[in-house]
Amino acid sequence: MNAINQTRKFFIYTRKSTDTEDRQVRSIADQLTELRDLAKKEQLEIVDVFVEKQTAKIPGRPIFDDMLTRIEKGEASGILAWNPDRLARNSVDGGKIIYLVDMGLITALKFPTFWFDPTPQGKFMLSIAFGQSKYYIDNLSENIKRGHRNKVKDGIWPQMAPLGYVNVKGAGIIVNKEMAPLIRKVFEAYATGNFTLRQIRDTFNALGLHTKSGRKLAVSNYQKILKNPIYTGLMKFNGEIHEGKHEPIITKKLFDTCQEVMARKSKPKGPTLKPYLYRGLFRCGECGCFITTETQKGYNYLRCTKRKVPCSQKYVREDAITSQIREEIKKISLPSAWAEQCIAELEKEKQEKIQAENSFAQKTRDELAVYSEKLDKILDLHLNGEISQDEYVSKKQKLILAKKDLEEKLSAFEQKSGKRFERMSAFIKEANHAETIALQENPVAGRDFLKKMSSNPRIAGMRLGLEIKNPWNLTAEFISSARSADTTSDKNAICTLIRRVRDSNPRYLSVYVLSKHAHSATMRTLLTSLL
Repeated sequence: MNAINQTRKFFIYTRKSTDTEDRQVRSIADQLTELRDLAKKEQLEIVDVFVEKQTAKIPGRPIFDDMLTRIEKGEASGILAWNPDRLARNSVDGGKIIYLVDMGLITALKFPTFWFDPTPQGKFMLSIAFGQSKYYIDNLSENIKRGHRNKVKDGIWPQMAPLGYVNVKGAGIIVNKEMAPLIRKVFEAYATGNFTLRQIRDTFNALGLHTKSGRKLAVSNYQKILKNPIYTGLMKFNGEIHEGKHEPIITKKLFDTCQEVMARKSKPKGPTLKPYLYRGLFRCGECGCFITTETQKGYNYLRCTKRKVPCSQKYVREDAITSQIREEIKKISLPSAWAEQCIAELEKEKQEKIQAENSFAQKTRDELAVYSEKLDKILDLHLNGEISQDEYVSKKQKLILAKKDLEEKLSAFEQKSGKRFERMSAFIKEANHAETIALQENPVAGRDFLKKMSSNPRIAGMRLGLEIKNPWNLTAEFISSARSADTTSDKNAICTLIRRVRDSNPRYLSVYVLSKHAHSATMRTLLTSLL
């Protein structure tokens, strides 16, 4: 009688996950109702009920494992479940069930939709059921992966939207207007190099940046955000970068800057060195060794390390080199009055060019519209039976390829439009800012600007030597030419002439003449390098 009672002791096991394969499966509540009705009908003693909300694709379900442990202890000898696929969708868990049946520890498995008894034929059918469950999940997984790959090829993000975006059915992801500005600020703040990830976390958690469930973000979350190229309009999927159709939140340049900052901060820190102003910047003009700095009687002195060969160079005061740097910067600094005139003339030419570009762009759009009309016409001809399938496919392919080429040309043209002027304007403003740096008492700003405008800085004979980079060297020549002009009217004649030079592209080059005596050929060389 005790043996009979033991065989009537059952565990109820229910499971449902959020995975795709479980979307059509009954809810936990529905499963429990059906199983309790079956237990009552079969007069089964229910020892305990196990409810699990986890996928069965892979082994390692804690509640399922706990149930099998209790079966091994003899607390029950049967399992009541909705279907064999609730117990196992992988070969390991399915094997555990069959092994316990072989050992006699499980004497009964009951399902409302499947029949089983512990006979060779029953175990064989159970193995088939578990195998079908595994085949179904494997096949479904491949179909999902294939669908994801196709979406990515079309530029659509196939998974859960990252923070800053929201999912839209059929359209991938769109910008979350509430969170996107904060995401952008995270990148901008980190790119300065003045914040650690911990400081970024504290600052932006306080500003209201949080997970989709409302939880605060951890340091690792911010690191993941900062390393995710999806915010630039690109998608990294399965280790490969793809172009996305979604709107970017930040520029690629800002993202790259953040990666550089992160790489720099992740490097192991060496012994702390004294923060000398010109550490590692100069080499000796005589022997090529590095110039080092040391402090004597309250002053900083620069000297050659003399590590390679004997060298005759003497010490030089740091503040003397600072003064020489200011003088070098003055050579390429553009006075505000000149800069304002240049920018005004540049803006005038830009407006003229925009009108010409708009005309070209509109003409291209009209051509695209003609291609679209042609595609519609050949489709109508095909539907009316006036051209064959082969003729339709051939004509359609030619039109689509031609239309695509035109679309890419228009896109490239629109992206480049005005950038040459922006680059020239930015350079003029930077040259004007050099005047401020040269006049102010800020050696750090002078040092940083020196790195930008020159190469191969060296010290020899207590004097600074360097090569001014292009186009700064040309700027220095223009300024020198204008300042050495004979009359005041010549000096004020900066930007009085704009000459348009057409080449075969065509493209326009603005030639600014600093004075009657300025070398226009050199000026043209400068602008060619900038535009």
